[in-house]
Amino acid sequence: MVGKQEITESSDESDAIELTILMPCLNEAETIEVCVRKALDYIARDGIRGEVLIADNGSTDGSIEIAEGLGARVVNVEQKGYGAALAGGIEAARGTFVIMGDADDSYDFSRLELFVQELRAGNDLVMGNRFRGGISEGAMPFLHRYLGNPVLSFIGRLFFNIRIGDFHCGMRGFRRQSILDLQLHTSGMEFASEMVVRSAMSRLKIAEVPTTLKPDGRSRPPHLRTWRDGWRHLKFLLMHNPRWLFVYPGLFFTLVGGITALVLMFGPVRVAGSVELGTNTFLASCLITIVGTQLLTFGALARMIATTSGLLPVGEPSKILKNWATTDTIALFAFWLLLFGLLLFGIAFGQWARLGFGDLSNPLTTRLTVAGFSLMAISVQSAFAAFLFGIIEIPTREK
Repeated sequence: MVGKQEITESSDESDAIELTILMPCLNEAETIEVCVRKALDYIARDGIRGEVLIADNGSTDGSIEIAEGLGARVVNVEQKGYGAALAGGIEAARGTFVIMGDADDSYDFSRLELFVQELRAGNDLVMGNRFRGGISEGAMPFLHRYLGNPVLSFIGRLFFNIRIGDFHCGMRGFRRQSILDLQLHTSGMEFASEMVVRSAMSRLKIAEVPTTLKPDGRSRPPHLRTWRDGWRHLKFLLMHNPRWLFVYPGLFFTLVGGITALVLMFGPVRVAGSVELGTNTFLASCLITIVGTQLLTFGALARMIATTSGLLPVGEPSKILKNWATTDTIALFAFWLLLFGLLLFGIAFGQWARLGFGDLSNPLTTRLTVAGFSLMAISVQSAFAAFLFGIIEIPTREK
């Protein structure tokens, strides 16, 4: 049994704290003791100079007193939220490395050797993988294990090219300064996703080690809410990748709609048997093309806003976008598009005039009219987007 551990700061590098074991806490009196004891036991057994830090988020059940009585250091984080508690704890940590995990006794704080080994090897972020380490029966709800975690982890790998199998494992280690440099923003459950996403975007070195998960020791329900927090994580992943949220769907709609409209411009096309694509398909294709160009505009705007605000790092795509998506360039593109649309509409109007402005019996006239209006609509939205790009680029003086 490990007694109370006294930790003092020293200016001597040999006395510097190497590891902080961080636990966010909100009324965890039932399990905080066993978690702290396991963490202290690991520190003593491994001979590592470390500390146990509890980031308390407003506990009223005696969790603070229990932790302090065992020798853990407690920092009070006033802002509510899982992410806020962790951010406050990371800020207050004294260790070069930090290993975080929930204080519900679902993770084993006495077995942290692999995390420390990978951190010492130079990795900035070391993720635990519960699927490789072992998930005890009843430790993870069915939907989380076979739907939520696999799907969200797949999306994370697809969107951000992160080669890890368990995107949302709560136990992970990291180099403290590397994570502080990311300036993470979120305060809720999506903080865990933001840490991984921003680490990957900043080209930090990421590794993964197996870890175990067992049923937590609390008698009350967990703070996690399946559908609410799952949606928050998915929403976060989408909003941090404008390419998948806007650009790829926009390209798909624009190409499919544009090519189909071009093919059907001068007449119907028989696909197979009695199936024929005609004027109605042409009209739908033009509408799809308009939606696609709107999504592409949203994607460009989202990327510029995210990089300007510091939410996303400035990569090569952002530099290309900034060089091309200027007010002058887009406005000029919109002007020529408007002229072409007016030309098509003018041809259609001339044909209509020859009919005495009666019913449009010629399908080509209808197609020219729809195509002209579609191009003008795209032109108008592009022109206004050009000025919105210009507003974003207005230089401001720092206060």
